[in-house]
Amino acid sequence: MKRTLLPLNGLRVFDAAARHLSFTRAADELAVTPAAVGQQIRALEDTLGVVLFRRTPKGLELTPEGERGLDALRAGFLQFEDSVRAMRQGQSSNRLTISAPRDFSRYWLLPRLAEYGKTDPDLRFQLIASDEPLDFTEANLDLAIRLADGPADHMGVKLGESEAVWVGEGETICWEGGRADEIRLIVADAGLALEAAMSGIGKARVPRLLAEAAGAEIGTSEEAQRTYWLMAPLPQWRQKKVRDLVAALTA
Repeated sequence: MKRTLLPLNGLRVFDAAARHLSFTRAADELAVTPAAVGQQIRALEDTLGVVLFRRTPKGLELTPEGERGLDALRAGFLQFEDSVRAMRQGQSSNRLTISAPRDFSRYWLLPRLAEYGKTDPDLRFQLIASDEPLDFTEANLDLAIRLADGPADHMGVKLGESEAVWVGEGETICWEGGRADEIRLIVADAGLALEAAMSGIGKARVPRLLAEAAGAEIGTSEEAQRTYWLMAPLPQWRQKKVRDLVAALTA
């Protein structure tokens, strides 16, 4: 059902003016001029098609039409405030939901979360192992880590340089694609490729950050298109708990 477009700013001004029965005191509360309050009230009256206030020798008075709607209006504003508090609870909570590739979590992220957790015993983490495309709303994510060439449409911070390194010797262990005649083993992700190379099966080209975190013996290096990014949409990125975590992970 299509909702009526409410003149919320005018209703907020009406509530203040009705409480004070004074445009001047309402203006002081709202940090505007009395003239601006009068303009908002007139615009609201035009929208509603009723007169809300009358001036009398004793001062400003509400009309019956204004009084009729006031209780419901104030109850509505209280519900708005409850809604805002409910939406802000996620920002003030100590629970962080993070999505990251399983291999990166094992070698790089989990040790850092352990250290960060020592700073506040009330911190709680939910870690989702994934390198799939992001849907922050559906998964209720606070932050994600992805091997990418940038943060896409999100806010983001790059972790390390865009550099790949070779680990191991022999034929190629493939996780990114390559010539079939040069491939000894095909695996699903960089972490498996790294572990296979460290086990002596062959050589793998993996992100430097991952190889260093795993303590691998690093061979030659080369520029890479992708590296790991911390990323989140702007509303999540602005949350203090997310900003604090990002600062800790990039320190």
